[in-house]
Amino acid sequence: MAAPHTVPRLLEQAATRFADRPAIIDGDRSLTYAGLAAEVLRTSRGLRAIGVSPGDRVAVWAPNRTEFALALLGAQCLGASLVPLNTRYRGHEARAVLERSGAGVLVVADGFLDTHYTRMLRESAPAGGVPGGGPVAGLPRLHTVVDLEGGDEAGTLAWADLLARGREVPEAEVTALAEQVTPDTVCDILFTSGTTGRPKGVMSSHRQTIGVASVWASGAALTDEDRYAVINPFFHSFGYKAGLIAACTAGAAVYPVPVYTPESLMGLIERARITVLPGAPTIFLTLINHPRRSAFDLSSLRFAIAGAATVPPSLFQQMRDVLGFDTVAQAYGLTECVVATQSRPGEDPRHVAETTGPGVAGIEVRVVDALGHDVPVGADGEVLLRGENVMLGYFEDPVATDEAIDPDGWLHTGDVGRLDEHGCLKITDRIKDMFTVGGFNVYPAEVEHVLSGHPDVVEAAVVGVPDERLGFVGRAYVTLRPGADLDEAALTAYCRERLANFKVPREVTVLSELPRNASGKVLKKDLR
Repeated sequence: MAAPHTVPRLLEQAATRFADRPAIIDGDRSLTYAGLAAEVLRTSRGLRAIGVSPGDRVAVWAPNRTEFALALLGAQCLGASLVPLNTRYRGHEARAVLERSGAGVLVVADGFLDTHYTRMLRESAPAGGVPGGGPVAGLPRLHTVVDLEGGDEAGTLAWADLLARGREVPEAEVTALAEQVTPDTVCDILFTSGTTGRPKGVMSSHRQTIGVASVWASGAALTDEDRYAVINPFFHSFGYKAGLIAACTAGAAVYPVPVYTPESLMGLIERARITVLPGAPTIFLTLINHPRRSAFDLSSLRFAIAGAATVPPSLFQQMRDVLGFDTVAQAYGLTECVVATQSRPGEDPRHVAETTGPGVAGIEVRVVDALGHDVPVGADGEVLLRGENVMLGYFEDPVATDEAIDPDGWLHTGDVGRLDEHGCLKITDRIKDMFTVGGFNVYPAEVEHVLSGHPDVVEAAVVGVPDERLGFVGRAYVTLRPGADLDEAALTAYCRERLANFKVPREVTVLSELPRNASGKVLKKDLR
């Protein structure tokens, strides 16, 4: 049965088809698909009670857990758009996304891993800024902060109180709003810093988000018998669209993993008989090499996709031989087109390691030279994508949208790749400077901006250098003001206060000057 084209219809269909099947198993708490639909309705009523309307943006800053799923689905069933925030963000980064998106509601998990998100956000307010009447100074459009915990931070609303307020809203009111959601309604806005360092919001419609999920679920042969451990964060397109939403299309059971440790994951696989386990290559490398791996029964594992970082050639064969997966695959995508290519069923692990597969259903793939001409098989060029699941555009940024998508509808990815004789894509480099640390994208311009703000630093250039465990890590090159000496530990601490930990450079090197070409552009190729 084909998946519907809106989230409300998808939940309605899942509650009918898979009524008593488990939907989310989160520790001791379990929801069936019928129960999930009921809880989403309660959440929609709560969000409606605090003023959420169609077209609004609801931000969620929390780890993988049941309430994250309820908040995002509840907002989407009102016709509002999800704006997820990376749990590793610092206050300044979250503030930038909230400013750009104009989110009216922020859902947080204050206290997760001793991180107080609301407090951190408030502390990021610019000095001398206008306090404003909302819960966070300097964010006038943010009218409510909902805390998934107890709402202990002043000015926040506890999750339980949100649900209690929802009892004042008639079910018929939110049901009517759900019926007004169309396939073209904006479903989510996923922000990426971009090469300029300025946040850009990638917009997808309900039709596109569910389309991505359906394509991924089909490639994974996902069914209602599967038990899916979602390690990839719900705030990331992989954990959200290829995780939670994909499971809803097939009736699979989702096991949210809020914090990854090898032993706790292996314990979950053994207890729950997990069958589906996608993740960054780092996850599988740590499991393969873990000294206690043989103490756990991992025989239930069926399917895995590893992507988003440089992959050791032997990894996919080891995933089958050592971890026991029946099927391993690789995929390629980016926030602007989440699943663009995916390994074919029954693919030889050696070929899986070499390519990310052909374009998925509904996506065309081209590789072109600098003039936009298609290059021969096996030759490198820029990867272009076109199809129904390519983003609608960047939120309130038509200039950036036109720069990314040409008049013929081709998305220019900035990635360099080549197609083989089977039409399978291999990513070989990046035109843009972005690199990936443990599955998370790092944009050097953003890190360079922070480094250059340090009083001792004149200029900074950041590049990604290969790392066996994480794929890449950042290396910063800086020039210093006259008379200044580099205190690497202090500079790293400065970055940690302003950046998520995966963006903080692993190394810092002082140069008398940065290498440049004749036009004055920094030669990052030389730095690498």
